[in-house]
Amino acid sequence: MAALTLAHANTIVETALAAGAEHGMMPLTVAVLDAGGHLVALQRQDGSGILRVEIARGKAWASLGMGAPTRLLRDRLAGERQYFIAGLVGASDGKFICVPGGVLIRAEAGGPVIGAVGISGDTSDKDEFAAIAGAKPGGADPGLAGLQALTILEPRCGGKQHAQDHLSGLMLFRQDRRTVRMPRLRLAILAPL
Repeated sequence: MAALTLAHANTIVETALAAGAEHGMMPLTVAVLDAGGHLVALQRQDGSGILRVEIARGKAWASLGMGAPTRLLRDRLAGERQYFIAGLVGASDGKFICVPGGVLIRAEAGGPVIGAVGISGDTSDKDEFAAIAGAKPGGADPGLAGLQALTILEPRCGGKQHAQDHLSGLMLFRQDRRTVRMPRLRLAILAPL
């Protein structure tokens, strides 16, 4: 069983911050937890608010604690499950933050969870994009090659969907296809949701 090392965690942080910079995001805070929920790496960019550390850690904690990305948790628990969410927040001493921006890290596709990354600083959708980019396969560190969170597909050109992608702003999440779309870039989440 692979373990999340400090080198892996730092690569995840660096890659996520680079994705944020490349796409003009607000200053981000990135927290990486190991499978036991212990903080392995944390960086807060200059200008990122002082509560962003707790929010990023809470997103990673929620994802790790429930074994699913925080977007999925929010979607499943929204509506009539507010008492359950309140119970989770209480059981975790307030560390459970159930909005997009927290994703699991696996050593290999379908393998055991070795940690989670949580990001805060911009909109939740953008935070999630940077978190997925940080955990993507083929990161700068060869040790991350087995991590599988997403694959980058060719952008779609023309047509109604292309126009909708541009009209919807930076990111549109489509639950039916489990995709995150950005103008000029399309990402498909491969990790089991």
